[in-house]
Amino acid sequence: MNAINFIDLFAGAGGLSEGFIRAGYTPLAHIEMDKFACDTLKTRAAYHWLKDHGKLSIYKRYLYEKKEKEDGNKLWSQVPKEVIDTVIQSEIGERTIEDIFEKVDKLKGDKQVDIVVGGPPCQAYSVVGRARMGKAAENDPRNELYKYYVNFLERYQPKIFVFENVLGILTAKKGKPFENLKQLVEKAGYKMEYDIQIASEHGVLQHRQRVIIVGWKKKDKNGNSTLFHYPELEKEENNYEVLRDLFADLPERKQGEGQLCAPVKYTKSLLEMKYLEKSSIRNYEFDFTTQHIARPNNQNDREIYKMAIEMWNKQKKRLDYSKLPSRLQHHKNKESFLNRFQVVDPHGCSHTVVAHIAMDGHYYIYPTLNPTIENVRSITVREAARLQSFPDDYYFEGSRTAAFKQIGNAVPVVLAYKIALELKKQL
Repeated sequence: MNAINFIDLFAGAGGLSEGFIRAGYTPLAHIEMDKFACDTLKTRAAYHWLKDHGKLSIYKRYLYEKKEKEDGNKLWSQVPKEVIDTVIQSEIGERTIEDIFEKVDKLKGDKQVDIVVGGPPCQAYSVVGRARMGKAAENDPRNELYKYYVNFLERYQPKIFVFENVLGILTAKKGKPFENLKQLVEKAGYKMEYDIQIASEHGVLQHRQRVIIVGWKKKDKNGNSTLFHYPELEKEENNYEVLRDLFADLPERKQGEGQLCAPVKYTKSLLEMKYLEKSSIRNYEFDFTTQHIARPNNQNDREIYKMAIEMWNKQKKRLDYSKLPSRLQHHKNKESFLNRFQVVDPHGCSHTVVAHIAMDGHYYIYPTLNPTIENVRSITVREAARLQSFPDDYYFEGSRTAAFKQIGNAVPVVLAYKIALELKKQL
């Protein structure tokens, strides 16, 4: 009876959702268009059901026996169908919205939707997205997705909503979409406020900045003003480091090493890894993780990686592509994206993990302290997931590229958890 129920729109791989589940909320539906992200959501839904019913051994066996290119059917078939059905694979748009409403209505039954969460895809608002897409960004249909988000508020009348996006949403098209969102939300009976949240100030080892909009119903059922407000997120001091506290218990990898599905044993006990325990990235129920697989990197790129790491380790400086020896420059573009080779800071927090990590790893070079041409590489799937504070028992379905994309698009789990806890006090 006391469950706080939520719907997750544009759910991706479920970073936002995972934080809310950890804080004790109950998901009624996840809506996402990407097939592999939906498969990941189904696998995670199965994990939560099995954990709640004391059957985690089934999930562990699934991870141990999983084969590449297999979807999660072997696991999904071992939990009730209605658990898997909470994941709705669909684009959200004019053609599909009525059908989605019908499915959500069926899933929720007579339950109240207390909160709606989600962040519409943001490529059309992001600075990098706009630079890559050029004029096409102006007319990208994804610019309009916030309107459908408001349709869900109108239909399900949640008490609160959480809307996550890139900073560009505030300034894209001279701020018109953001102003329009505000007006639509007002019209639907909600007040909204926003703040820019920096993940590294809330327990995540990543300098990720995102706009977090929180809105709430202005009046309750009796017409009285509500007491909801923007969550007060206390900033936390960070004394942890990526290499020592986040990566150190994973076995060493060279470029191209590791398997997508094979279980990987830790090299240090959890007692030695305080940050991993505190952030719930590792737990005592699992003595292994998965997806610790590194991309292959050619000799040319590895030479550049070595130079980039040495420059960062010795001078704390980023490599400028245009200043590389010409024999190593294989990109024609020497005017923009000159920081395309970046090392993850070993002694602090990482720079922002984005979806483009799926296309190449140059922007996320592993920060080895003694670089050689043989040992340099870009980060593994599991290392990227840890930078986003996903727990080690989280499995990303699909190929290595699909996994990277899902991770880069996600909201860090620990940040989502902190937001969920603060809102829970109000709910």
